[in-house]
Amino acid sequence: QGELVESGGGLVQTGGSLRLSCARPGGTFTVYSLAWFRQAPGKEREFVAAISRSGGVTKYRESVQGRFTISRDNAKNTVALQMDSLKPEDTAVYFCTADRAPIESMIARPDQNDIWGQGTQVTVSS
Repeated sequence: QGELVESGGGLVQTGGSLRLSCARPGGTFTVYSLAWFRQAPGKEREFVAAISRSGGVTKYRESVQGRFTISRDNAKNTVALQMDSLKPEDTAVYFCTADRAPIESMIARPDQNDIWGQGTQVTVSS
């Protein structure tokens, strides 16, 4: 069973863009719903975006709606988070997670998600 490996984080100015990617070397994504969560210093982890197994259903937290886009490529076992119009409040460590349950369950009880990545830092300067 492969782990989740995130990449693409970095430092960007307000209004800039970053594209995060998450892969599962040695494993498959097809049976999993996928999601991105984030955690800022001193704050609790929060849901960012999720995508169903087929990719047909996506959900976003309200504050990123219209700025972030989640997508998946089941053939390549990857999930991406395109982040545009970034704001300083988007600064956080971003985590990729996978679970066999529907995305509603992943959002509601993330501690029970099957697999988590180590996270990638996103810093947005003002």
